[in-house]
Amino acid sequence: MTTTPRELAETYFTAWEAGDFDALRGVLAENVDFVGTLGTASGVDEALAGLKGLGQVLEKIDVKVRVAEDRDVITWFDLHTSVASPTPTVNWMHVEDGKITRIRVTFDPRALLAGFEVQN
Repeated sequence: MTTTPRELAETYFTAWEAGDFDALRGVLAENVDFVGTLGTASGVDEALAGLKGLGQVLEKIDVKVRVAEDRDVITWFDLHTSVASPTPTVNWMHVEDGKITRIRVTFDPRALLAGFEVQN
């Protein structure tokens, strides 16, 4: 069964929202490279650690649109957390050999950072 980059992106977000880190590991390449507003990660273990960290406050991922072209997928979504109002976010991922190899994420982090400070 062939899994398209779009299907991999859907699995990524569904698994992250559900806290299913085994399923997340299954779609990420061992050498996945992540660069986001709150940090960077090299390799699947670091990427999963970052996703688990934010997953502690994650309530919902409200996908607005997903666009796939060849081996690239862009997902625009509102990130709902327990520490901030919904945060408009864009995620770009690149797929090679049936696994996500590169992820870039951007959003305005101010509300989340303020929420983390209040939480601590």
